[in-house]
Amino acid sequence: MKYPIVVLFLCLSGFIRAQGIFNPDDLQIIARAEQARNADNLLMRGQSSSLNFDVTYYRCQWNIDPAERYISGKITTFFTPVEPAFTTMELAMFDGLTVDSVVYHHLTVPFNHASDVLKIHLPAELPLNIADSVSVYYKGIPADNGSGSFVREMHNDIPVIWTLSQPYGSGDWWPCKDGLTDKADSVDIFVKTPASYTVASNGILASVIPEGTSRIFHWKHRYPIATYLICVAVTNYAEYWHRVPYGPDTLDVVNYIYPEDSLSVSAQTGVIVPLIQLFDTLFGIYPFQHEQYGHAQFGWGGGMEHQTMTFVASFGFELLAHELAHHWFGNKVTCGSWTDIWLNEGYATYLSGLAYEHLLPEWWQQFKKVRINSITSKPGGSVWCDDTTSISRIFDGRLSYAKGGMILHQLRWIIGDSAFFAASNNFLNDIQYAYGFARTSDLKAHFEASYGQDLTWYFDDWFTGEGYPSYHIGWSQAGSELHFTINQTQSHESVPFFELPVPLMFKNQTRDTLIRVNNTYSGQEIAITLPFTADTLIVDPEYWLISRDNITNSVREIDLHDEIGLYPNPAGDFIIVTIKGNRKHLFYAIYSPDGKKVQQGSLSGEQHQISTVSLPKGMYSLEIQTRKGSQVRNFLKDND
Repeated sequence: MKYPIVVLFLCLSGFIRAQGIFNPDDLQIIARAEQARNADNLLMRGQSSSLNFDVTYYRCQWNIDPAERYISGKITTFFTPVEPAFTTMELAMFDGLTVDSVVYHHLTVPFNHASDVLKIHLPAELPLNIADSVSVYYKGIPADNGSGSFVREMHNDIPVIWTLSQPYGSGDWWPCKDGLTDKADSVDIFVKTPASYTVASNGILASVIPEGTSRIFHWKHRYPIATYLICVAVTNYAEYWHRVPYGPDTLDVVNYIYPEDSLSVSAQTGVIVPLIQLFDTLFGIYPFQHEQYGHAQFGWGGGMEHQTMTFVASFGFELLAHELAHHWFGNKVTCGSWTDIWLNEGYATYLSGLAYEHLLPEWWQQFKKVRINSITSKPGGSVWCDDTTSISRIFDGRLSYAKGGMILHQLRWIIGDSAFFAASNNFLNDIQYAYGFARTSDLKAHFEASYGQDLTWYFDDWFTGEGYPSYHIGWSQAGSELHFTINQTQSHESVPFFELPVPLMFKNQTRDTLIRVNNTYSGQEIAITLPFTADTLIVDPEYWLISRDNITNSVREIDLHDEIGLYPNPAGDFIIVTIKGNRKHLFYAIYSPDGKKVQQGSLSGEQHQISTVSLPKGMYSLEIQTRKGSQVRNFLKDND
């Protein structure tokens, strides 16, 4: 694997850089597009509670003409009863669609269709664990609830119809078992459409059969697939291919593009080759390598990772990387609940970052900085999705995407590259979850096994917990002895303290050193030996941590005979400043974490009390000034 990658990367390095200009808005573009067009108008259609059967196979036969927003067809569901007394089968199906008939073993059987659920009444109780099937003949205009499900629009005066069912839209346009509990083992999709159009769908194109003035496109997919990842797109596509070498074999990448855009788009999509090879190297061979990968252009400002056939509207480096990454995290292993959507979106976000790290390293730092700034733009919010009735909350760019991705990056810093990538790969290949569903607790178990330590504290702080830390560090150096104190405040009360290894860089104009300090409490004092005189301290210079408003203060010695102390720390309504040497007429100022002066005055004598009653809870700096310089002492105001 490594040799073809290196050769291809060298050949395409100029192309990648030409196409891969970092856009800080990519984060919000991807997330907003996946929030759908009308997040406030979400209708959770057809979320039936049919857990009494497993779907094994769908045979989907559709008639679609992009000239009309309409669908008709026959859906045959092959299933296995898994609970006794199986006499009724429920499928998600929009009430606005019309069921012509339901056929079981060549017999028409009764059904009820209400509340967006189709209930099929079977003629007798079916035995457990015996494969069976039922066919639904239907037609109509699919739901138009603003979530994308079944869309008709125009490009260059040509109609196009495309589907997008995540999270709750599958039943809007076809009868199916929706939800995150069951994957069909395979699917065949037949779409009859006028001969001037082409159909893009899942898997590989098995055949195109002429029939009068129409053509029937047969797509077949032989991997387990979640219902929301089944798709069709129909218009007058132009078609071209890329081929990705891996070992002695190749993977085909098909591109279905609007003809008017095909020339410009074909100059951009070649980056998919090194992206696939990179993810192959980091996370194992592309999970659907016996079939293909593909892009189908559609009319949305983002993308959707339909299994083996990503729908995209634009073809930037980060979007292509993000949607491709879902084929490992989201498609091969799918979140088992929308509360755990970060398993899909957080990993896809982070893999797009890894694409920068490996292929466009000049943008890697900026990628991390933009995500951290987004996360910390508000004081709260958890990665755990607390409202799965809201599309905007499920696909929250700040939380499910940016924070989801960066808590993975932060965990990589804590446990190391070897344990991080081993855990991620073991998670993908675990037979309990591969080509199935998983929850956050399942991923956590793999990280703990790889790291060899319990990580409950981390997931409590960063998955369910809210907010982030801010560091305030005062430091001084005398000769080679350097002393510093780390104080921490938290942006949200749900986490009383973030215990993290903090990277600190001490430097001057010619030298620097990076140390890793395991910060276990606020006010932690540390001494190190530094073989050069530092003039600068930088907290987390490589953006490993989710933090904000970090302040460092260099404490310059006023006089070797003067010693300044401060207590109590944390402070309540006052602090006491002690000055050895009985200095007079010293001036002081107190600064808030954002560097604003909030209080000032003068000091005299060996001990002086300063009121802090008016100060809100948080971290502050006390600066004491003389004619020779100043010293800074940090303190925490704790109203408790």
